[in-house]
Amino acid sequence: KKKEISMDIKKTYSISELAKEFDVTTRSVRFYEDQGLLHPTRRGQTRIFSSKDRVRLKLILRGKRMGFSLAETKELFDLWDETLSGNEKQLLLMLDTLARKRAQLEQQKNDIAQAEMEMDTAEARCREALADLQQRKRKQTKATTKEPESTSRNNSKIKR
Repeated sequence: KKKEISMDIKKTYSISELAKEFDVTTRSVRFYEDQGLLHPTRRGQTRIFSSKDRVRLKLILRGKRMGFSLAETKELFDLWDETLSGNEKQLLLMLDTLARKRAQLEQQKNDIAQAEMEMDTAEARCREALADLQQRKRKQTKATTKEPESTSRNNSKIKR
């Protein structure tokens, strides 16, 4: 917890500090910068990320987990940047985006449930067919090992 507190108080961050904190690669952080999602300042070749960039990276990663595309995340960031505190347009867009993502997840849950039912049915059929096959095999094995003695004698006479 001490590490979290010190990271929150800190005003600037290096690319490697952010990458380590959020368990992403520095390449990912640079990619988000290239996409216009992060805006570090530069000191020579060194990127200096602000607390705002840190929060944005956190939101980017949270959005990814929720199924947001980077384009959707950028659109929300751009709306936020138009004002100092966001606006009704941004909030409405966010609510619409969340509703779409929720509907997609609901559909995926239904698809998964359907797939599981189909797998259960297929598994039951396979187990039933296997049990039938094994039972027939056992009966066949019993029948061949218990030949009547007269047949065995007849076979032995034929062999001579």
